[in-house]
Amino acid sequence: MSDPTADLPTTPEALLDRLAALEIAVECHRHPPLHTVEDSKALRGALPGGHCKNLFLKDKKGELWLVVTLEDTPLKLNQLHPVIGAARLSFGNADLLWQVLGVRPGAVTPFALINDRDRRVSVVLDAEMMQHDRLNYHPLVNDRTVTILRDDLVRFITACGHTPRIVALAPSAAP
Repeated sequence: MSDPTADLPTTPEALLDRLAALEIAVECHRHPPLHTVEDSKALRGALPGGHCKNLFLKDKKGELWLVVTLEDTPLKLNQLHPVIGAARLSFGNADLLWQVLGVRPGAVTPFALINDRDRRVSVVLDAEMMQHDRLNYHPLVNDRTVTILRDDLVRFITACGHTPRIVALAPSAAP
């Protein structure tokens, strides 16, 4: 079997080294490759913290977006763009994802911002997700999950040269 990390611009180990250099402590858990939220729910067991999904999006003006939210947050692209201040949104394709964030579909993660050296991606973190002390993301590949403290996630994103916006993405429960 070939090494899924062989062609990555940044390996999971290099990512963990960068986190350590920033004095960010994380926990790394190995598991079979996960491709969907459903896969993750079935295999994660009692892993604590908020479990998240990450959407790599492109708006009709060509702007790129990484929207990060809890796995069960309902999002409709046709309603999301005004909430985050984008033009109409669609999913970024696999080639663009690889070119900009250096990851494959199924491994989209805020940790991939380490590869966005041109700072092409606008980062949106869901306010509800940010209420969790601990959050879980893939470390550039989908056969591992890294647990990170919320404030350390923001520190990492900032160290990558991005300014994350924290936005309430879920529809309000108010009438």
